[in-house]
Amino acid sequence: MSKKAIIPAGTSTPIAPFVPGSMADNILYVSGTLPFDENNDVVHIGDAAAQTRHVLETIKSVVEEAGGTMDDITFNSIFITDWANYKAVNEVYASYFPGEKPARYCIKVELVKPDALIEIASVAHIG
Repeated sequence: MSKKAIIPAGTSTPIAPFVPGSMADNILYVSGTLPFDENNDVVHIGDAAAQTRHVLETIKSVVEEAGGTMDDITFNSIFITDWANYKAVNEVYASYFPGEKPARYCIKVELVKPDALIEIASVAHIG
């Protein structure tokens, strides 16, 4: 098995020991992605839709760095802090997956930074 770290240009240093993505053969595993800026500060505080868009754009950059597209994503793990944000998250999420949707789950959790409302981890099959 070949394995390669996927780190898009401009990626900040993670707050824990991991890389944004890891490619094993043709499978890309995208780490749990939070709505962080280049300094690992939470962006769009209080706005679940904007945080979801930011997270999905970050995931998109990892997938594209690996040579894929959002259509290559087959599974998403979604973590939200409040069910009141579920509708806003789904509206933005649907715009990133307009065709056949990936499998997923969504659970309510506490996240590493209290102002973060969402985290998403993805699996993509590329090539």
